[in-house]
Formats: sequence, C-alpha cells, structure tokens
Amino acid sequence: MMKEITAIELETLLDEGQQINMIDVREADEIATGKVIGAIHIPLGEIPARLGELDKAKPYTLICRSGGRSGRAAAFLEEEGYDVTNMTGGMLSWQGPIE
Repeated sequence: MMKEITAIELETLLDEGQQINMIDVREADEIATGKVIGAIHIPLGEIPARLGELDKAKPYTLICRSGGRSGRAAAFLEEEGYDVTNMTGGMLSWQGPIE
C-alpha cells in the first residue's frame, strides 16, 4: 500500500522545521511556475536513469501537478526498494510558499 500525504500535512511538517526529501516529477515548463521550496527536480521520465542520485536509506516525498504522475513515480521507486510517499492533490492543492 502506497504511503500518501496531503499538501496541508506536508506544509505543516515543513513549517515545523522537519527535513523532508522532496522530488518534483513535473516537466521543466511546469517547474518554471514554481515548486515547493527545497524540492529537487527529476522529471518522471528521467527517474529510472537517475536512480543513482537517490539514497535508499532516505525517505522521499514525491510531488507533481495533481498527484497522478507522482503516484506512478512512487509505485516505481517503491518496487525498486525506496521509502516513498506520494503528495496527493499535487501542486494544485499546495497553498504554501514556492520557489
């Protein structure tokens, strides 16, 4: 069963000062409109080729526009042995600060 977190829950954790490893899987033109502060950008299609950049010892929260692509990325990474959580609702639900 895939772990999920809402945008509000994630924002609360960040506001509390928790260090969260976030990956935004949207495309570059979508990132240009802003992303969650501190999130790293790895487009969905590049994830298999960039697994070497990720640490299986760290948990990751995945973000996209609405939660669909990040859900697919989370399912893939989970199969590869990573500890992942999908942010449901994606950036459409995000009310917090962006960079």
